Amino acid sequence: MTQLARLLIAQIDADGPMTLADYMSACLMHPTHGYYATRDPLGAAGDFTTAPEISQMFGELIGLCLAQTWLDQGAPAAFALAELGPGRGTLMADILRATRAVPGFHAAAEVHLVETSAALRAVQAKTLDGHTPRWHAGVETLPDLPLFAVANEFFDALPIRQAQRSGDSWRERMVTRDGERLTLALSAPTLLPMLAHRLEDTGEGDIVEFSPAATRITTDLGAHIAARGGATLIVDYGDWRSLGDTFQALRAHAQADPFGAPGEADLTAHVDFEALALAVAPARYTRLTAQGVFLERLGIAQRAQKLAEALSGEARVAHVAAHRRLTHPSEMGTLFKVMALYPEGAAPPPGLLA
Repeated sequence: MTQLARLLIAQIDADGPMTLADYMSACLMHPTHGYYATRDPLGAAGDFTTAPEISQMFGELIGLCLAQTWLDQGAPAAFALAELGPGRGTLMADILRATRAVPGFHAAAEVHLVETSAALRAVQAKTLDGHTPRWHAGVETLPDLPLFAVANEFFDALPIRQAQRSGDSWRERMVTRDGERLTLALSAPTLLPMLAHRLEDTGEGDIVEFSPAATRITTDLGAHIAARGGATLIVDYGDWRSLGDTFQALRAHAQADPFGAPGEADLTAHVDFEALALAVAPARYTRLTAQGVFLERLGIAQRAQKLAEALSGEARVAHVAAHRRLTHPSEMGTLFKVMALYPEGAAPPPGLLA
């Protein structure tokens, strides 16, 4: 049993069952025993790999997409270039490298990173040495400037709650203890106003996931962009509307028991993009688009061909495999989706449709 498991069991004994969101928050962000507070989880030695770590092409195209959006909105003389959940800083480094040749872009940009993990902030500082990034614990402290931002695999790690349909009510799935083991149990039937609209498309026993944290953050981003300009690209796995249990744990690149070793595995859930879209007003949102389609529209095939010209042998094979992994429907191309937030009256970012 992990030390965090002991702490959580003690808390349940004192206060009763906790929401899944509270459990996720503790597992991921506990200041001493939380997953992100204690390690760099990325790469072959970690528990998962994200698109920027697979190929530089991903970050390059994201960067050029943001730069074109900046130009389309009149190239404001000062703006925040931000990333939510920046991992090792690889994506931001690729964005900055790809946009060096865009006239005025770097002179106008202030780099801001939304990151709560001290361990990852230290890695990001090394990766982005020379770019003087500024860190934030949340989006609410981002500067009063136009905001051009990306959130890649950020929303999937935000805490979720789960509710199971019970007649015209819901029973929330709560974390409790069964002896020395943590497990799920159902609350008494209750009304959940935020899920009133889901009574129309669910049946008895169906599970719906919702994330108050994701909704709050998207509302803040939408208000910021509507008032000051900019855009936010959201890239994550999920779909338009949540249905079913997608809560999962990853450890050493394999599925794990989410309750087996609290604090030792990454916990995520599929993103409900409809819930994000409903929270962005008065900003607008684009159509939800498969990652593979988005990257192909931005020219990843041409970029892949150009990079391949200088490669041979195993390096070329790895490059071709990386292109496939990012775009093919059987890999990340369809599972991952892209949606952007942008101001009323502005053009949507390249690669996406209004």
